[in-house]
Amino acid sequence: MPSRSRSAFLSSLLVLALTLAVVPTGQAAASWQSPPSPIDRILDAELPPQVSFSPDRRWMAELSRPSLPPMAELAAPIVKVAGTRLDPRTNGPAREYAYTSLSLRPLERGPSRRVALPADARIRNLRWAPDRDRLSFTLTGDTGIELWVVDVPNGQPRRLTGPVLNATMGNPCDWLPGDDGLVCLFVPGDRGAVPAEQLVPDGPVIEESSGRKAPARTYQNLLASPRDEALMEHYMTSTVEQVSLSGERRLLVEPGLVADVAVSPDGRYLLVETVHRPYSYQVPMSRFPLRSEVLDRDGRQVHLVSDLPLAESVPMKFGSTRTGRRSIGWRSDAPATLAWVEALDGGDAGRKAEVRDAVYLHEAPFRGEPRLLWKSELRFGGVTWGRDDVALVSEWWFDTRTTRTWKMNPSNPSEPFVKVEDRNYQDAYADPGNPVMERGRYGRSVIKLDASGDSMLLTGRGASPEGVHPFLDRMDLTTGKTERLWRSADPHYESVVAVLDDKGKRFITRRQSRQEPPNYFLRKGRKRAEQLTFARDHAPELAGLQKELLRYDRADGVELSATLYLPPGHDPKRDGPLPTVFWAYPREFKSKKTASQVTTSENTFSRPGGSSVMFLLTQGYAVLSGPTMPIIGEGDVEPNDTFVEQLVTSAEAAVEKVVSMGVADRDRIAIGGHSYGAFTAVHLLAHTDLFRAGIARSGAYNRTLTPFGFQGEQRSFWQATDTYVKLSPFSHAAKVDEPLLLTHGADDSNSGTYPVQSERLYRAIKGLGGTVRWVVLPNEDHGYRSREAVGHVLWEMTEWLNRHVKTAPPRESKPTGTSAM
Repeated sequence: MPSRSRSAFLSSLLVLALTLAVVPTGQAAASWQSPPSPIDRILDAELPPQVSFSPDRRWMAELSRPSLPPMAELAAPIVKVAGTRLDPRTNGPAREYAYTSLSLRPLERGPSRRVALPADARIRNLRWAPDRDRLSFTLTGDTGIELWVVDVPNGQPRRLTGPVLNATMGNPCDWLPGDDGLVCLFVPGDRGAVPAEQLVPDGPVIEESSGRKAPARTYQNLLASPRDEALMEHYMTSTVEQVSLSGERRLLVEPGLVADVAVSPDGRYLLVETVHRPYSYQVPMSRFPLRSEVLDRDGRQVHLVSDLPLAESVPMKFGSTRTGRRSIGWRSDAPATLAWVEALDGGDAGRKAEVRDAVYLHEAPFRGEPRLLWKSELRFGGVTWGRDDVALVSEWWFDTRTTRTWKMNPSNPSEPFVKVEDRNYQDAYADPGNPVMERGRYGRSVIKLDASGDSMLLTGRGASPEGVHPFLDRMDLTTGKTERLWRSADPHYESVVAVLDDKGKRFITRRQSRQEPPNYFLRKGRKRAEQLTFARDHAPELAGLQKELLRYDRADGVELSATLYLPPGHDPKRDGPLPTVFWAYPREFKSKKTASQVTTSENTFSRPGGSSVMFLLTQGYAVLSGPTMPIIGEGDVEPNDTFVEQLVTSAEAAVEKVVSMGVADRDRIAIGGHSYGAFTAVHLLAHTDLFRAGIARSGAYNRTLTPFGFQGEQRSFWQATDTYVKLSPFSHAAKVDEPLLLTHGADDSNSGTYPVQSERLYRAIKGLGGTVRWVVLPNEDHGYRSREAVGHVLWEMTEWLNRHVKTAPPRESKPTGTSAM
């Protein structure tokens, strides 16, 4: 082994050993702190409602939810198994973020009417009936989850079941056609007691490898013991039953680990997917053996579609997939036709192959052989159904960032395809948009086509060198040419959310501006838009904030951008520069062209929520949000091999820009970020003297703990040892000589960002004599949700920056650029 590689390898082993040696903190918990005014008031303000439209676009539902739940909700018991987190009291997801009220209104005319529901309603799992004016949803109570239905025209709700639904796998219900009711997953009535915890184990937990490669990313909450297996089976086992609109139940499928039930568009069949043994302690449930079968309405098997084995050995290269029939589902424009995909390259994206995937169709009654629809040269991306002779098929490839979409004839796949899209999927300027969808003849979503089937409507964000202006286009599917029907105009950012006619003259938009909060409008040709919702500014204290999109160049010529926010009323020429916070998150690119594109609109309504850094605008700080820090690796070059160098030059360019504008004081700039942004912040503190202090929230700092890839890195630690070591901020802890605030949710379930990542970085910096503070947030996940924790984090950020940036004395003269790397 060359001396340089040997040295890097030994260093990485030392990093791994130090990180795994977790030391208990032994510190008592502090009390929750409240952020300064007006942050505390804004955190408690009512948020604008969420909106959902019926499939026929005749009705609109408005749903309200609280801004932040109390810590008491997050402190409820949780069962963590197979990559999922469950609430054992309700048989639903842990820490659900439920709606609290539901209102309905017709789109054309008529007032909004609130649906009368029990007090303290926790609404989830909304589903519009495909062919009736009905809406189903669940209400979560203290002991379980109920099924409710509302008849939309009269707004009258009724409860169909008690708290007996099983929502551990997701939305537990699907509509049957007409007045036949729904098919739902239920908690078995005789499942018995919760498996007891075994205080004295019968023996060790043993795993063994037989020499077969089985790389896996660093998943969390996996199965770890026989009791975990028993808990998973106890809570996630369901029966499948039909529920009538009067609440009567009929058993269709005996208890099992039912992952999903999907009703065929004609309502005659059920596609049931069931997880079964052998389980894995290495991968989440999505990789477990999966049986897919078609049943009739009485629960009898009609056809076994597939029985996939355990998928522990999927290659780690991006674009790899499990073998066998996958992505099985009903074709939405046909009565009962199954579609699925099969890998033709062994599922290995690292293997050379002329074709990667094949798409098959199989029509009811599922006799004979499936019909081949398409073979993709790249990895299959999806099928969007239109009608018998129109569908869109797509493919993609990570290494080149390529995406392609084709129009084809499903009834005659040998007809020539029409290319709809062929671009780098990071090229936002070339994005043609997405097809407008409508309710088809079977009540399911299909492409909105004109009568001839020769054209469709597209909506997109409309990023361009001149700005971001959403649009509505018509595309000729015989030539691929487009015609612009409508485009958002300054000073608004207005995007199309639903189209009501074939010609694209009547449509619903979501409109906002710098001064106007987002609201929904009904547009009718050239007539004045009719306002449908009336959301207000929940943070009027920031009504006069100043927002500017900055553009500037990196030293290597790459064009960069960022959004600068200044507090209301601040004039840099009159008032001078402000202490400034950069909030960053880098991205990997394969070309300089796409890395330089501006995809942020200047016309959006900007208000903080959650633990947003924008709250600091109320405390006398400027905020540079999202300074682009592209990590580019063109051709065969891997972006991460020069991650640090490109990160540093991007930060230097951003600092020079805001200092030259007079809005920032070079000696009072902080760097911060969340997750990969936290990883970025620590790197910039270690490798530059650009920043006075840093904030790193819920990050990963030792890449040897994610040895089979992270973020956009698809090589393993053993394939790119030097890169892994260099990209571990933990390796450079001795260089972090500016104050660093570390926060982390104690229950972080995100892949790779274990709380130990922050703990070990804290121990390292503390041991090396650095200035560092480590805040652990009980019961919090990767993102912070409780009112107490969010308020405390904002208090910590404000106090840290006030002490180390805003009121800090001028520091001794240091180079403004990079330190030794």
